[in-house]
Amino acid sequence: MQDLSTQLKLIKKGAVELISEDELVKKLQENRPLRVKFGVDPTTADIHLGHTVALTKLRQFQELGHKVVFLIGDFTAQIGDPSGRSETRKPLTAEEVSRNAETYLQQVFKILDKDPARLEVVYNSHWLGKMGVKEIIGLASHYTVARMLERDDFQKRYKEGTPISILEFLYPLMQGFDSVQIDADVEIGGNDQKFNLLVGRELMRDYGKKSAQVVLTMPLLEGLDGVRKMSKSYNNYIGITEPPKEIFGKIMSVSDELMYRYYELLTNEEVAEIKKQHPMEAKKKLGEILVERFYDEATAKSARAEFENVFKANQLPQDIETIYIGKDTSNIIDLIIEAKLVESKREAKRMIEQGGVKIDSEKVTDEKFLVDLNKEHIIQIGKRKFAKIKK
Repeated sequence: MQDLSTQLKLIKKGAVELISEDELVKKLQENRPLRVKFGVDPTTADIHLGHTVALTKLRQFQELGHKVVFLIGDFTAQIGDPSGRSETRKPLTAEEVSRNAETYLQQVFKILDKDPARLEVVYNSHWLGKMGVKEIIGLASHYTVARMLERDDFQKRYKEGTPISILEFLYPLMQGFDSVQIDADVEIGGNDQKFNLLVGRELMRDYGKKSAQVVLTMPLLEGLDGVRKMSKSYNNYIGITEPPKEIFGKIMSVSDELMYRYYELLTNEEVAEIKKQHPMEAKKKLGEILVERFYDEATAKSARAEFENVFKANQLPQDIETIYIGKDTSNIIDLIIEAKLVESKREAKRMIEQGGVKIDSEKVTDEKFLVDLNKEHIIQIGKRKFAKIKK
């Protein structure tokens, strides 16, 4: 294992809060692999870069010689946790959770080391699903309503008169009980999860564990707009299963300030050293690092080369997909939706208004423009999306 100071520096890199550093130091001084817990409720199937902030930190723990205990909340996902929300999250069925968990893990393994010495995958239904009424009441007795209302989102909803179910009060207790079951040394989570993580510390003490878990909170990653958190809802995300050229291109579109933020939270690079490079070169390097992480080195280099060809040399991509349309003419909006270049008419209209739609290198400004499909055309949306249209 690395020396203590090296481990602490990497562990604290990019983190919001460490509770507490003294306790972590004592655990590290035991010179054994720590059990580092990270729990997810598989409420969605896809992962974007925002999700990988914590995963990157977990990988760093693995590289330091520690073991990640990756907890799938297949039981708690069926309850619903409103953290960061103003209303109850919709519970999922067991079948939905199972499907999402399988896809989620496939994507997680693009980041984490799958070596059993460095990774253990557990499901909290294995213990929570076996609890009877007596055990659940016993768990609930460890916290008061007043303590629960200290959580920001509960407090806000209570003041606004928005309903809070007793079921939701059980959620942080069950998340904390997960830590008791797996005997966690450290738990990592977003800073919006701080309350729940601290519940885990208290429950470990209540249940007689030798030492409570250390809590490490990570920030929420800003999306491509640099303002709001990365989210599919805001359409400002980079999905880790997106095509390599799309990932690279989106990285190239972010501001310099946001690029350095991504370096800090998503890589092991020293930001001070990166800032010595030209911003454009630094951005290309970041694009390569991330594409290689989710694909491989050759694909990363190819994505960079294509970007440079298309946007520097003003050439077309080499692998433009051909879309066949079974009619003679089509309205431009209907056409780009059918070609799956945008997801909605609203987005298509916005792209036209912003000058982001071109046919054969000519900008389209009229949303009623009709395209003659008896000829072959190259349609471009924004800087990165292309399609060859044929009848």
